Amino acid sequence: MSDALDPTPYDALLLLSFGGPEGPDDVVPFLENVTRGRGIPKERLKEVGQHYFLFGGVSPINDQNRALLDALRKDFAGHGLDLPVYWGNRNWAPYLTDTLREMVHDGRRRVLVLATSAYASYSGCRQYRENLADSLAALAAEGLELPRVDKLRHYFNHPGFVEPMTDGVLASLDDLPEDVRAGAHIAFTTHSIPTAAADTSGPAEEHGDGGAYVREHLDVARLIAEAVRERTGVDHPWQLVYQSRSGAPHIPWLEPDICDHLEERHAAGVPAVVMAPIGFVSDHMEVLYDLDTEAAAKAAELGLPVRRSATVGADPRFAAAVRDLVLERAARESGRAVTPCALGALGASHDLCPVGCCPARTARPAAAGADSPYA
Repeated sequence: MSDALDPTPYDALLLLSFGGPEGPDDVVPFLENVTRGRGIPKERLKEVGQHYFLFGGVSPINDQNRALLDALRKDFAGHGLDLPVYWGNRNWAPYLTDTLREMVHDGRRRVLVLATSAYASYSGCRQYRENLADSLAALAAEGLELPRVDKLRHYFNHPGFVEPMTDGVLASLDDLPEDVRAGAHIAFTTHSIPTAAADTSGPAEEHGDGGAYVREHLDVARLIAEAVRERTGVDHPWQLVYQSRSGAPHIPWLEPDICDHLEERHAAGVPAVVMAPIGFVSDHMEVLYDLDTEAAAKAAELGLPVRRSATVGADPRFAAAVRDLVLERAARESGRAVTPCALGALGASHDLCPVGCCPARTARPAAAGADSPYA
């Protein structure tokens, strides 16, 4: 890549994440932020928040984002990339609007956004874009000059995302008892979403059974399974499964659930399972509780040996992938030739979310897309 360290026209990167409580008193207010507009009573939120209270009312996601922020800054500095990195959350401090306001006051005029969600879906992409639009609208109401905001493409198939997870699966297989290792099944897990949301994920031409959401996860799972086979000589059986379902029971969501899958695999005689959370960037609460607590308890009940592989977190290869994505987008925006880096069958994702991509049930303005009111 020519001009490899030139981020022009961008003058800042924004790490945009979900956020999480950092103490017991934060749990219910945090859940009120997450569920705002749904009319869920406080007593119900206290029940929902029990898995946070099991961990002292602290979600690990904020510390994980601090670690990623540090890794990005170190990688950029170590490679001579002069681009400041900020951090804002959708649902807890540091809040997105406050961070964008800080960026405006710092004179940032062209901002790239890295969302901590690698795949296409309403909750994993468009909802972040809606939050960006809400924050920009709030700053406009304050009379501030708005920056141009662009979102980095989906990075599910970038080598810097796939390779750390492959190493995690290999490490988990190595950690299994030798007598069950060769027969181990790999359960690639991701967040379950309503089937209607999955079917309409990605650009309109990709809508259909499972949409881009399922297709992208399957591509990553195949990549990892093939890499494991190449490096071990063992062709481990695998399946994409789901976790962390929420919402009304009468609404169809993606299945099978990981706990049901463990029961089914055990009944089929599988000697061990590696749970590989490919749908998540870091070991946040949905990994620690839904896999390390609930699914691990189910496996113990069954007498089924399981291991849970690591997410990418602040792996230096992921930080390097973000640098690559920043420079790739900067080159295209500046009219410089660039070849995007992507593994698998699907190729590099779009830079600009097209009209009709991952639609919401109720139409709302969304920034950083072809339908953005803040182009």
